Amino acid sequence: MKTDTLMQTILIIDDEATNINVLNELLQPYYHVLFAKDGKTGMKIVQSQALPDLILLDIIMPDLDGFQVTKMLKSDEATSKIPIIFITAKDDEEDQAMGFDLGAVDYITKPFSPVVVKARVKAHLELKRHRDFLEWMLRERTKELHQMEKEYLNLFYRKDKKP
Repeated sequence: MKTDTLMQTILIIDDEATNINVLNELLQPYYHVLFAKDGKTGMKIVQSQALPDLILLDIIMPDLDGFQVTKMLKSDEATSKIPIIFITAKDDEEDQAMGFDLGAVDYITKPFSPVVVKARVKAHLELKRHRDFLEWMLRERTKELHQMEKEYLNLFYRKDKKP
């Protein structure tokens, strides 16, 4: 069992308790797992806690379905970069295309293979970790460049003002 304090967080949103239990047992040894039994509760979790690193999302749910949840998440700058993997019984090509068009990074059909779920979750979390690092690196380099620019301008103007 991984005891790293930097465990990545996965939010499972599915209205079927059996699916939540199976996915939780599969992923909990490696990740911090949160769950919601409907889209509204899932959105509340995302808005009230630290952002999850990945969302496993069912499509067919009462009230807010998975497509609606995805639209809401992707339209908010704070949550738009959270990778979403649909895990659903909807297996036709049109649903898959819609999922990808809305911004999902992957699509797993039920019944799912535990090996496939673990592999895809691991791959997308690894990609997210790398993307987050690159974005952090870019912010840091940008700060450094702004600081260098200020220092250069201060040096330039000092030389320019001396007789």
